[in-house]
Amino acid sequence: MMNNIENITDLTNKVALVTGGGSGIGLGIAEQFIKLGAKVVITGRDSKKLEAAKSKLGTNCFFYINDVTKKSEHHNLVKNIEEKIGPIEILVNNAGKHQKKPSIEVTDEEFQEVIDTNVNSIFSLTREVLKYMIIREKGSVINISSMAALYGIPLVAAYSSSKTALLGMTRALTSEYSHTGIRFNTIAPGFIESKMFRNAMAQDPERENKILSRTPAQRFGAPSDIAKAAAFLASDASVFITGICLPVDGGNSIGF
Repeated sequence: MMNNIENITDLTNKVALVTGGGSGIGLGIAEQFIKLGAKVVITGRDSKKLEAAKSKLGTNCFFYINDVTKKSEHHNLVKNIEEKIGPIEILVNNAGKHQKKPSIEVTDEEFQEVIDTNVNSIFSLTREVLKYMIIREKGSVINISSMAALYGIPLVAAYSSSKTALLGMTRALTSEYSHTGIRFNTIAPGFIESKMFRNAMAQDPERENKILSRTPAQRFGAPSDIAKAAAFLASDASVFITGICLPVDGGNSIGF
């Protein structure tokens, strides 16, 4: 019997782990998942942000203070969630580190910090979650990449390298483990509204005009735009979709 199309994105009682879930895109994803019935664990380093998010999202939101770069803690984090909240069926690797400066001024240490946060830490956490997902033969892993992985943007060499690496990681894990019933996909957000983004655009109206001029939809995105795409990839609506990069960008990546 075919699923009712109206209920195909239902996430009732599924447990999702969203890193960097206290604000921005991560918070938007957590909110959307909870609306669809999921229990969502958000992580981050800022306890005040996490507490505020929990207050907003309600009883189906849980949080752990966690720095994704502390890879030795991933095993216990995942074990605690599995034992205290439930089996993790959805992992959203959203936490990341940005850097903007001329490439020839980027030190080896600065470059490695971005790679460690945006690539090494994501692999480490995903590996620990997969150990549980593989046994159950079910799961959806969603990596948050960037427009910087799809075309060249100046001043972000480390960030662009890290977000491009996520595409390769997604494809490799897809080839290795999708036969177990786990799906791996990437979302590449376009330019998404936030307080920080708005402040940056106010200081650089030329950049704002440049972005909009190559965005066919003629607007910036909202965290909810990314959240809806994540809900699709997390749910049975995308049960035969794995290994893709989904730009959610109003056409920015192909616009002129």
